[in-house]
Amino acid sequence: MKRIVVLLLVLALVAGGVIFTRTGLHRIYLPTATGITAKQVCSLHFVSGFTPQRARALYVDPLLGDAARLVSATVGENEVRSNLLGFLYGQRAVFREGIGCTLVHDGRDFDETLSLPWDRPFEAMTLDAAHRDAAFDTHALEAAIDQAFSEPEGGGRNTLAVVVLHEGRLVAERYGDGVTPATPLHGWSMTKSLAATLAGAMVHRGEITLQARAITDEEVLEETPQKGEITLEHLLRMTAGLRLDERNDGTDPNSQMLFTQSDMAAWAARQPLVHEPGTHWQYMSGQTVLATRAMQDALPGPMIEDLAAVRERVFAPLAMHSAIFETDEAGTLQGSSYMYAAAQDWARMGQAYLDDGLAPDGTRVFGPGFDEIVATHTVGGTREGAAGDRDYGLGFWLGHPSVEALSGTVYMGGFQGQRAFIVPDADLVVVRLGATNFADDGTFALLANVFAALHPQMDPVEAVEGFETPGPADLPVEDEDTVGEPEGLPQ
Repeated sequence: MKRIVVLLLVLALVAGGVIFTRTGLHRIYLPTATGITAKQVCSLHFVSGFTPQRARALYVDPLLGDAARLVSATVGENEVRSNLLGFLYGQRAVFREGIGCTLVHDGRDFDETLSLPWDRPFEAMTLDAAHRDAAFDTHALEAAIDQAFSEPEGGGRNTLAVVVLHEGRLVAERYGDGVTPATPLHGWSMTKSLAATLAGAMVHRGEITLQARAITDEEVLEETPQKGEITLEHLLRMTAGLRLDERNDGTDPNSQMLFTQSDMAAWAARQPLVHEPGTHWQYMSGQTVLATRAMQDALPGPMIEDLAAVRERVFAPLAMHSAIFETDEAGTLQGSSYMYAAAQDWARMGQAYLDDGLAPDGTRVFGPGFDEIVATHTVGGTREGAAGDRDYGLGFWLGHPSVEALSGTVYMGGFQGQRAFIVPDADLVVVRLGATNFADDGTFALLANVFAALHPQMDPVEAVEGFETPGPADLPVEDEDTVGEPEGLPQ
């Protein structure tokens, strides 16, 4: 009998090893795989309104590759649970009205009853057809959007929303199946631009300064006193000097922070300091998480009041009533990756930078000149790409890889092809949201072609080569300009 038991155990181990290697699971930190599944399905279902099946098919399963069939997602009344093979590495994400979804790892101090519903509905913009017809070559504008929604050879672009504002007027919009003007869509790292905007709002109110010390935990500072030199601006410009590796392969520390840590800011603050603050640029989401934690520390708290303060300072004045800004289990606003908003509301935030921080009703969201601060190139903050270099400012990317006339562009950028372009010289905002996986997302071509529709003497472009949405397993950072294998997870 003992021999039979031993033989069965050996056979089980061999079978498990075959599954582990042939499905790509060996490339993924397994709790991260179940974590992203629970979190994304929860938010995309309860916040965006997708069916769980569509949420997985568009946003999650392409990242897991063949391993996806071994990862389950079970939807409850206000939660999504995920595990591997039915019982391993279980993860749970909980939905709270107005707060969104949160991965709950511990749960002892997590209040599932909290909510903060919006007291005003989404305010839809009205298409200004007269302005569109006077300012644009309408056939060229339509063709630009047609191209954005077309699929490249092999598919994978999955454009879900395009919105174009010119001189503050809505001149074009289009949505994919099941998406409406009111649908909150995931911005991924466009959330970092919200964090910068919140900083601008708080600086304008005198609640914080960009030079404020960002890490104040006594135990952290006792271990590494030099971390006390890290400022809010260092974090927003990605020059804090912490080792927060971000490779997008599901095994890297940043993936573990997003999908396995209850207190992301505390985890990030404990990472080693490997460069003097302000001397080395490296794009890492953990820095923006620390930035939002520092801003929350300057607000009255607790978390629900902090979230209300963000609405009061940014969302409400800009009429961004679809916006959902999610938190981690410890209550830190997840300023690197977890904001959802309708495409029109993402455009409204972009328009504020064309209007020097003024909301449509005249309310000042951030101070005069803050738009110039975010557009100032961070020393060392250049990412080299096949189509050209891109520069980083303060929470925003800068420039266009191929159109010189668009070199003054400032934009929010996020994983899976999220972009909100702000073009001061043309008084133009172009937003594209989708779920692009291992394909050309078409966003830079979209901007170039919308701009060309304003300037009929310019030729349209079919694609901006070298700016495909990446394969996570290959990348050191989120928006790198390469395509990799389909196993891996985004940051």
